[in-house]
Amino acid sequence: MNAIPFSVLDLSPITMGGDAGHSLRNTLDLAQHAERWGFRRYWLAEHHNMPGIASAATSVVICHVASGTSTIRVGAGGIMLPNHAPLVVAEQFGTLEALFPGRIDLGLGRAPGSDQTTARALRRNLESDPDQFPQDVIELMRYLAPAEPGQRVLAIPGVGSKVPLWILGSSTFGAQVAAALGLPFAFASHFAPAMMMQAIELYRSLFRPSAQLDRPYLMLGFNLFAADSDAEARLLATSMQQAFVNLRSGRPTQLPPPVEGYDSELPPAAKAMLADVLASSAIGSPDTVRRALAAFIERTKPDELIMTSQIFDHSARLRSYEIAADIRASLPNNQDSGSGSGGREPIPPRVSASSR
Repeated sequence: MNAIPFSVLDLSPITMGGDAGHSLRNTLDLAQHAERWGFRRYWLAEHHNMPGIASAATSVVICHVASGTSTIRVGAGGIMLPNHAPLVVAEQFGTLEALFPGRIDLGLGRAPGSDQTTARALRRNLESDPDQFPQDVIELMRYLAPAEPGQRVLAIPGVGSKVPLWILGSSTFGAQVAAALGLPFAFASHFAPAMMMQAIELYRSLFRPSAQLDRPYLMLGFNLFAADSDAEARLLATSMQQAFVNLRSGRPTQLPPPVEGYDSELPPAAKAMLADVLASSAIGSPDTVRRALAAFIERTKPDELIMTSQIFDHSARLRSYEIAADIRASLPNNQDSGSGSGGREPIPPRVSASSR
């Protein structure tokens, strides 16, 4: 029985004292290690006006990573579709697919990935309606499908490409969209786990087979802070904890260095917030991480896990993913349970959205 696939979600963290160039070089280095360690895919996320995230120009960073790797799938986790015209996204990812055939993923989200002021700067107005997200996805699908007779607007490159689409979500809305369109679903349980189980149930129960996917395929986000000891891992995790508290306090920062005893200084409200949002996490030694991952997989039965490891020191971040790769084979597989796809890669041929 094959082990459950692991993937990497990288926010290209800009650490205090560093810069975007250093961050992006670290991103490529991590991707090259992840490829050697057997991770399935490497995704980058679109965020704007965030001093600690270097992946705002997501398609450009995907090209950077794909250029420096050879087998690992590279993609967006995700592109925030309300920020972009679907045609532009189709052209960008059609270009990536032309450059790196069979290796590109396109995950789509409906949040702006920024505050409202930044969203206005991105779009010049806020007429784009996030509730139009399903229609925008279908429009994008048409641009990536083979050309239809009389079609006047073509994505070149993009038309007829086989870029697999994913729906991202942190609520039940994304689950319903993914199910209705027959697309794989990636849930943001690494920072918004509150509705995870409800979203999983809705996605699996409402799923309608499509030309892209015949059965549900679920990928869940998970925070990883693995080190050689529990104490070291807890210390490493304080960088992400600080960054999250700062973000929720309205003052986003670069990723700070770890701080001994950070949680002991937090007020109860901040401790409770961190406990809630970081519920889908493994923090500890290899044995501790193995137990946490096994329990999470048993409870949720995903087809794949995508892990983010927001660690200040790059070598420690590499070690965190190396530990995960080492213990992957000892974890339970969800074959014959959950969605039943047993880790099968959801990459079928692309067809016209109008044939649904």
